[in-house]
Amino acid sequence: MPVPAIGVCYYPEHWPSEWWEEDARRMAEVGIEYVRIGEFAWSRLEPRPGELNFDWLVQSMDTLGRHGLKVIVGTPTATPPRWLLDKHPDMLAVDRHGRPRGFGSRRHYDFSHLGYREECARITQLLIEKVGNHPALAGWQTDNEYGCHDTVLSYSEAARQGFRRWLAERYGTVEALNEAWGGVFWSMDYNRFDQIDLPNLTVTEAAPTHWLDFRRYSSAQVAAFNKVQFDLMKAARPDLPVIHNFMGRFTEFDHYELAATLDVASWDSYPIGHLAVSNESDEVKAAYFRQGEPDAQGLQHDIYRAVGHGRWWIMEQQPGPVNWAEYNPDPLPGMARLWAWEAFAHGAEVVSYFRWRQAPFAQEQMHAGLLRPDSKEAPGYFEAEQVARELKELGIDGVARKGRVAIVYDYQSEWAWQIQPQAKGFSHHQHVRNCYVPLRKRGVDVDILPPSTTDFAGYDVVIIPALFSWNEPLREAIANYEGHLLIGPRSGSKTENFSIPAALAPDLPQNLLDARVARVDSTDPRRTVSVKGGGAVGHWRERLETRAQVVIEDEEDFPVLVAQGRLHYLAASGDRALMQRIIDHMLSEAEVPTLDLPAGVRCRTRGKWRIYLNYGDTVARLSPAADESGYVLGGAEIAAAGVTVALLATAG
Repeated sequence: MPVPAIGVCYYPEHWPSEWWEEDARRMAEVGIEYVRIGEFAWSRLEPRPGELNFDWLVQSMDTLGRHGLKVIVGTPTATPPRWLLDKHPDMLAVDRHGRPRGFGSRRHYDFSHLGYREECARITQLLIEKVGNHPALAGWQTDNEYGCHDTVLSYSEAARQGFRRWLAERYGTVEALNEAWGGVFWSMDYNRFDQIDLPNLTVTEAAPTHWLDFRRYSSAQVAAFNKVQFDLMKAARPDLPVIHNFMGRFTEFDHYELAATLDVASWDSYPIGHLAVSNESDEVKAAYFRQGEPDAQGLQHDIYRAVGHGRWWIMEQQPGPVNWAEYNPDPLPGMARLWAWEAFAHGAEVVSYFRWRQAPFAQEQMHAGLLRPDSKEAPGYFEAEQVARELKELGIDGVARKGRVAIVYDYQSEWAWQIQPQAKGFSHHQHVRNCYVPLRKRGVDVDILPPSTTDFAGYDVVIIPALFSWNEPLREAIANYEGHLLIGPRSGSKTENFSIPAALAPDLPQNLLDARVARVDSTDPRRTVSVKGGGAVGHWRERLETRAQVVIEDEEDFPVLVAQGRLHYLAASGDRALMQRIIDHMLSEAEVPTLDLPAGVRCRTRGKWRIYLNYGDTVARLSPAADESGYVLGGAEIAAAGVTVALLATAG
């Protein structure tokens, strides 16, 4: 059973080697256990083709190891050196408008370029040979933040040729492809696979299945790219974990698919930066501009716990102001501590702060670290030190408790509604959030399930929002489930080939739900219709033909929520008040216990502990929970950005 620990990201190549010893000593003094290095260092490992310089890397690992620090070595494949572009001038990704994305920053490569993939295998193998048996080595990180800077989709010649091969393998015959893509519609039939181009630069929109298959192909290339490194690492050191640091906001590839070649999923958590670039309301941004939105991190934690099959880390945790949003506020004092505790509450094994020392040069010189550029302690230093001390004193262990409620999260559904939104901004992710937030406000632990799930046993409530298309595993899970289901809106409204199903949405057997969507009304989300009993609908409204029980309807007498037995169908996008009302109804129907949480306070249970977090900027007071035996950290009164840990009367 993993014992939580803290870590830090370190760049020895940025600093004089004379500094390394003191840096390592101070890291150990703070309570840091893990140090990630190397993920951007290719030009220093191989400054010219075949000219290798791994001595500094080995020396830095020697230094870190002397102080008991465990090292995660990242492959440097997110930053290919300039000489490699001379060798492979066509390795650059190409944007949607046909322009190459040039050298001078990072992630300047095309996942479809097989020559670059071979170069990545070569540098990975060299890393393994040079440091694979180093006593300080504790694991590997593949590349860095796949998808960052809009780098999954490339419209290059390599992508075009790869896409054609992928289509031929998927469909077998061009006739099958024409049928799946609806080629007859605008006389878009093909005679051969080598006639097919990428879906950009068409006069108007390409067929939705053309786009969806290109998204599927592009996602598969990211997974194949990762597999090359994973296979080499596991062949050499099967005992060491292979990790990738995802960015939660980037959904352009299927993270479940990629995680088939990972041991641990991690993600990079920048709560304030992510809030600043989100589509949250101005009201929410104003209320939480120094804290981050209270449910954004929790949802990503739960997603990556699912992606990592239960094992996950934070590889980069914001310690202070970032540099990449329009405005970059200093976090409220205590937030670097709160964010770490929140991750541990959701089951994280390690929270690693980015970065050890703020760089005084280059693109991220305004990004804070645990140390200032002059090596003096920044506020995050002391908060990280406090977290490490508290973890040790409390002896926190165990794993995140299994929730009684689960939500199905599907990357393909996010792509589908980007391809054919029908209502501007319609999003699978947003509809997941619309269900997740009301659950968190009631103190309910939530699990995320992939769309490949075949069994919902053990959950009292399962929610499937805005799912593009049913697959056989999900149909089986629904048919056999004896708990309470909430489905919709828009779930099951397409086939896997992006057509409207013959039975119409939601395309479920009548014995499960006798309802069909006859018509859709999509409107500007500022135009809403009130709902009887409270709340409003807008943006997406479905006109149902149904014999199911109408539980909630709007003021125009259209069904909003219908039920047949334990299966509920939601036929509209609801505002926050309506979604809280619907989630409360589901929890009541399933007799799921809830907590009375103050505004801005969230919680999660791990092992025998319940961890409370105050995202608010004022003091909050907890109401005693019946299943708790007392507080072991903090108390009923939680300061702004404060943490309270309660001991549960019975272990989970």
